[in-house]
Amino acid sequence: MKKQAHSAKPRIKSHLRLPSETIIDRARNEACRLDFTSFIQVIFHLASPGRQLLMNWHIQKLAYHLEQVRLGRSKRLIINLPPRFLKSIISSIAFPTFVLGHDPTKRIIVVSYGLELAIKLANGSRTIMSSDLYKGIFPRTRLARNTECEIVTTQGGSRLATSIDGPLTGFGGDIIIIDDPIKLSDAASDSKRDHVNEFFKTLILERLDDNVNGAIIIVTQRSGPDDLSGTLLKPPNSWDVLTLPLIAERDEQTLIGEDQYHLRRAGDLLHPAWFPQSAVDERRAVLDEATFAAHYQQCPIQPAGMMIKRDGIKRYDHLPIRTKSHFIIQSWDTAIKTDAHNDYSACVTLLVDDRGNYYVVEVLRDRLLYPQQKAHAISQAQKHRPDTILIEEAALGRTLVKDLKAAGLPAVGIIPEGDKLTRMSIQSEKFAKAQVFFPTSETWLANFEAELLAFPHGRYDDQVDALIQGLAYKRPAEWNDAARRGLENFVTGLWLSQMRGF
Repeated sequence: MKKQAHSAKPRIKSHLRLPSETIIDRARNEACRLDFTSFIQVIFHLASPGRQLLMNWHIQKLAYHLEQVRLGRSKRLIINLPPRFLKSIISSIAFPTFVLGHDPTKRIIVVSYGLELAIKLANGSRTIMSSDLYKGIFPRTRLARNTECEIVTTQGGSRLATSIDGPLTGFGGDIIIIDDPIKLSDAASDSKRDHVNEFFKTLILERLDDNVNGAIIIVTQRSGPDDLSGTLLKPPNSWDVLTLPLIAERDEQTLIGEDQYHLRRAGDLLHPAWFPQSAVDERRAVLDEATFAAHYQQCPIQPAGMMIKRDGIKRYDHLPIRTKSHFIIQSWDTAIKTDAHNDYSACVTLLVDDRGNYYVVEVLRDRLLYPQQKAHAISQAQKHRPDTILIEEAALGRTLVKDLKAAGLPAVGIIPEGDKLTRMSIQSEKFAKAQVFFPTSETWLANFEAELLAFPHGRYDDQVDALIQGLAYKRPAEWNDAARRGLENFVTGLWLSQMRGF
């Protein structure tokens, strides 16, 4: 009797366990199909054997941005993260398998700087797609061909692995992922950097199967102002950008999912459980400031371009309410030619408060012929109602001063004293005294800051010239009320003319 009771027990436990496990597996598989973050968590041990996944908000953010690509909401995405923060595992290993799981007909190309890296990333995707776990999550997706560089599904979809110098002729894709396009040891080489940029311009765009709906993703850490990310982000551009510095430089409410946000405070580390302050200190001890700024802060600057440091720039969320004691300066740096090798024209609008603080209100930068320069100058004056408009008296600048004065605007011709380096050295004191404020977020801000932080070794300095000129201007001891009223009347007249259709 005892034996019978004992032998019946395991059968009862086994009978009860099977339905329970089946329900759990089913719920897990459904969650992984619906949510890319859940998928990453479940398959991580296959993508990176022996490594523990320490979940963090930045993984959710990365997954959310990639999902926008899969859903067709984002067609051009740049991902700039520090090294070793899972950007390749998530973007180039897990994401292609997730896409093919939902649509086994999709064609994906993943490009890296070298074939060895490309194959390593492909092996990660292959391991996932060959697993029973993946087959349970995506039962419709099965492999028909599986070679070192190409995984092909039974429904004609594929994941092709290649390198910058590898074969692409005859291949096309719905999604092209470029992951680590250049080795860090080659990043300082102008010729190799230019080779990568040229590869993108001449080969990548024509490899899209669908020029309207096809998507391109760049996954890399920054290495220099003119790296692939920097080149693609020069205006005009249509790229969505996910940039996550190791150390937060400002307070930011960042989107990590549908109606989900993470508040990151200035000074917060990106993932302190994985990369604590001791690791940050260790990196800073062995790297020069320019390298740390590029690789870890995603803010590349030229090695000698340290006249203005990022932490010397103060931030504002809202401009001070303009009063009569405030003074608005518009400073123009005008260019003569408009071809791609020449400088831009730039206008910086500054609000100066009664304590001597300078708020950068707006920066306009474009290659403009003279009629456009004049029209933009009038438009900017109408928009911001400056108390003075500064224009360097060189070439077309003299003509612009004359024409703006004739239109009733307070244009002033400026003759710079000393070279640019000397002028910036003088004005850098205002940054050191925390008197210069930039907005926390504007479309023109990234390009403006990059040029400023690279000065005097950046490719362009037109925005910097306009800024220096504005910061150097000495506000008159007493503003002429008649001149102010004249400007206000001019702006009002322009507005009325437009309303009446003139």
